[in-house]
Amino acid sequence: MFETSLLKNKRILITGGGSGLGAAMGRRFLALGAELVICGRKLERLEATAREMRDEIGGKVITIACDIRDGAAVDGMMDAIWREAPLDILVNNAAATFIAQSEHLSFRAVDAILATTLHGAMYCTLAAGRRWIEANQRGVVLSILSTSTITGRAFTVPSAMAKSALLAMTRSLAVEWGPKGIRTVAIAPGPFPTAGATGQLRPEGRDEGWTSRNPLGRTGEHGELADLASFLVSDHAAYINGEMVVIDGGAHLRSSGAEDLLAWTEAQWAAQRAARSRA
Repeated sequence: MFETSLLKNKRILITGGGSGLGAAMGRRFLALGAELVICGRKLERLEATAREMRDEIGGKVITIACDIRDGAAVDGMMDAIWREAPLDILVNNAAATFIAQSEHLSFRAVDAILATTLHGAMYCTLAAGRRWIEANQRGVVLSILSTSTITGRAFTVPSAMAKSALLAMTRSLAVEWGPKGIRTVAIAPGPFPTAGATGQLRPEGRDEGWTSRNPLGRTGEHGELADLASFLVSDHAAYINGEMVVIDGGAHLRSSGAEDLLAWTEAQWAAQRAARSRA
């Protein structure tokens, strides 16, 4: 199935595509024949990633600096993309989160997470879907969620709320837009370590025994998620609509992954808040 032409002639936008899982998916899509557009807030990082992709794989990679928290900026980005050629696939990958005791969350901190993770993904989905429908064009939206949509997750409540809302969007639009030729699908990854997520969710002092508690005894490899994403956005998955696929080694069947934080002392939480304020 993963022949080099799997995604040939597919134009794919990945939000947060300059690093982490977004970049891993981008590399795989590119190797399978796709044309790539990656967006994020830091153009320098995007361009560095794009150069690496072109050097390693070849193909076409376009970079666009865009703060997806701004609906007008999202519309402007989509206009710029469509001026050259329409998208075929949107990957909602950009997200924000950090661990915190919920009673200490400020309204501003909550908004910072919801703005990127929920509003940004919704803005991008609406902007792409509107253009597909107006042109009577088929399309696919893949949203990267988390297993908190199943278990909930203590100490990352705004993120769990945002991801759950995006699952509702995925299921709702599957019905509303399916007849228009637009599929909506989602992936719920478990532990796939990245520099950004590790720094936010696995600070010093956390119990690192969570890997051994995974039924498969390990974390996920980026290529495994990239392969799953490639399948779901490809024509081979044309009859999958409104579904979320979990890829976590079965970890969510045992816990939400946040239980070790229940044992943290107030001093540990104070140190975490101080570290976050310096970031």
